[in-house]
Amino acid sequence: MPPAPPAARPGAWLWFLVVSAALTQTALNLVRPVTTYKLLALDADSVTVGLVTAAYAVIPLVTAMWLGRMTDRVRELRTMVLVGALVLALGSVALHLAPNVALVAVASALLGMGHLVFTIAGQSAIARYAPDDQLDQGFGWFTAAFSVGQLAGPLLAGALLGAGSDVASPERIADIGLAFWLGAALSFLAVPVMLVRARPARPAAGEKGDGQDDDGDERRSAAAAASAATGELDVVPAKEPRGSMLQILRVPGIPSHMLASLALLAMLDILTAFLPLVGERAGVSPAWVGVLLAVRGGASILSRVLLPWLARRTARRTLLLVSLYGAALALAVPPLVITVPWLAAVFLFVGGFCLGLGQPITMTLVSTSVPDSWRGAALAVRLVGNRVGQVAMPLLAGLVAAPLGPAGAIWSTCAVLALSGVEKSVRRR
Repeated sequence: MPPAPPAARPGAWLWFLVVSAALTQTALNLVRPVTTYKLLALDADSVTVGLVTAAYAVIPLVTAMWLGRMTDRVRELRTMVLVGALVLALGSVALHLAPNVALVAVASALLGMGHLVFTIAGQSAIARYAPDDQLDQGFGWFTAAFSVGQLAGPLLAGALLGAGSDVASPERIADIGLAFWLGAALSFLAVPVMLVRARPARPAAGEKGDGQDDDGDERRSAAAAASAATGELDVVPAKEPRGSMLQILRVPGIPSHMLASLALLAMLDILTAFLPLVGERAGVSPAWVGVLLAVRGGASILSRVLLPWLARRTARRTLLLVSLYGAALALAVPPLVITVPWLAAVFLFVGGFCLGLGQPITMTLVSTSVPDSWRGAALAVRLVGNRVGQVAMPLLAGLVAAPLGPAGAIWSTCAVLALSGVEKSVRRR
């Protein structure tokens, strides 16, 4: 009989997931600002940029709940992570090949679907495996990897597009194409990272299908526990009642947490899509815009790394209020001072630090507000809310930008952040 393979280090799955997240999010945050420059090369205006940005979230909006339910019963969450990375790569290639605005919007929707699959599989794995007292740490590291991508992606975009100002020059168009190919390559690199793990444990030969008896249920639960102990993303959860979207939304606090999450994520999208427009109008080069977006991403990395330490000393709800109010105030300033890059960078750093705190906290608050068997579905409901925001906010931002300019898109989203903070403050009283 061959010797048993050595057991994986407990928790190793989290670090493979974090590395994959850093790769895919670097790709995503390289591709999305470059998409704005491609739209400018196609003579798109602010309203069109808003529409294409909204298209990114359209398919995820109608599929998020189904995907969330699937993560509660899927055997191999790792497979979902791989699928998400591959769809992101495909979306990058499609953006490069798209010859007009309509197909850019379609490719953007495909990119958004890849991001959704990857994100919901990753966060559901953390909600499934991490103890409640380690959820802040797990979600913190996972979202810190996202912030690494939000730092590295714009820097790469700025470096590739350079300092030229002619949006339709052949050189700029060639650089845009190269950026899309690099984004596809980075997303694809996440596949071998996740395949490094040993093959997931198989169910015992005596296990039956869905109609198995109590002994079969016990064996399946034992297999799930053994798989979690080795750090594999491979579990068949025991059969337990699952919450519907309506049931989850009726849980006290869930709608409030969703509004906060929606506002925080919408701010990231609006900054990524509209700060390049603000810079273009002010004569700021893509390289500088990339640096500014990277400063925001770097500040979010710092706040997410510090989150476990902060959460032990400050109530989560207090940290969430700091996130909402701080981001709303700080991020309203950069459009006014973008021609003084160092000053814009200071406010983007403060705003980025505040933004970075909010998302993992909303994940933890949503996860701990519902029964364990509802966690995947509850996180999916949160993502549905996020996608509603990612559709509605760019449309609103594009309409505001028409009379006020692209800076108005950023200011309107800051107002939504402040509104969410006020709602949280009223509920707290």
